[in-house]
Amino acid sequence: MKIKRIAVEEAFVTEEIAREWKKVLSGKCVEPGFRMMGSSILGEGPVAEKVHSRLIDVGVGRIAQMDADGIDMAVLSITSPGVQVFDGVTATRLAENANDVLSAAISAYPARLAGLAAIAPQNPEGAAKELERAIGTLGMKGYLINSHTMGEYLDDAKFRPIFEAADALDVPLYLHPREPAPSMVAPFLDYGLYFAGWGFAVETATHALRLIMSGLFDRFTKLKIVLGHMGEGLPFWLQRIDNRYLLQVKIGAVRKLPRLPSEYFQDHFFITTSGVMSAPALQLSIDVLGEEKIMFAADYPYESVEDGVKFMNEVNITDAQRRKIFSDNAIRIFALG
Repeated sequence: MKIKRIAVEEAFVTEEIAREWKKVLSGKCVEPGFRMMGSSILGEGPVAEKVHSRLIDVGVGRIAQMDADGIDMAVLSITSPGVQVFDGVTATRLAENANDVLSAAISAYPARLAGLAAIAPQNPEGAAKELERAIGTLGMKGYLINSHTMGEYLDDAKFRPIFEAADALDVPLYLHPREPAPSMVAPFLDYGLYFAGWGFAVETATHALRLIMSGLFDRFTKLKIVLGHMGEGLPFWLQRIDNRYLLQVKIGAVRKLPRLPSEYFQDHFFITTSGVMSAPALQLSIDVLGEEKIMFAADYPYESVEDGVKFMNEVNITDAQRRKIFSDNAIRIFALG
């Protein structure tokens, strides 16, 4: 029996957001990481132009490419940094518009596309309202936030309305990478370390650990968080994180949580394969988390979908594991029906 392939970290952007990015980049007060990143996502030349054209296409061209790559369904979400580099009013308007654009695309191809809502964390109450609209009215399957927002992290109490809404709606957050925050970016700016090969993972893994260590999951017990890129490296580190956490508790350096950091990760986090085509990394993730916690993602248009599919088709796992990772887990976690 053919295994259905669902890709869950597939990017898009609206032309309006791209235009507003250019305005931000032309100003004087630009986050250093975003200034570097902007040259990649909005640069001139055939490669950048091809990426941009693929990002804005959520119609015929997107579906044709999915057919060519063997993808049955794509869960689309706003590309990094999304609306998180704008003022609150602008970000809220652009997020609402992006959700409307995505909803229209899904309506045109309901069997092929699903979506994660864009929200503006700069405006927590407005973000909560937009999340309720996107899930309840537009039929989105979760929401995506591109890590920090102007250097602020979601463990701050100001963002609590977002999690209150998500907990009530019981929908997952895809915590997606972006370049490191201004407070930590300096050592990453050389050698391209701010980019996806390293800086993205460091930034997002740090953000995830802040959520765990803040006690967020004791307050919101139904929260679900998805991390891409094989969990941004965290499955590899869980034993050491627990070990050093216990030492810090013993010496009074951190407050004691009701549970170990790894237990919160095991119960509240899911990961995807986006951009990681390594059999040892996948096997470790299966050993640590179980195949029920792993979903396939292609990371279109930034990665080779063909290579991602080929890897999952050929990697030495059981057919039952392959089916769960390719489709069953996504159907369950994102309630794809």
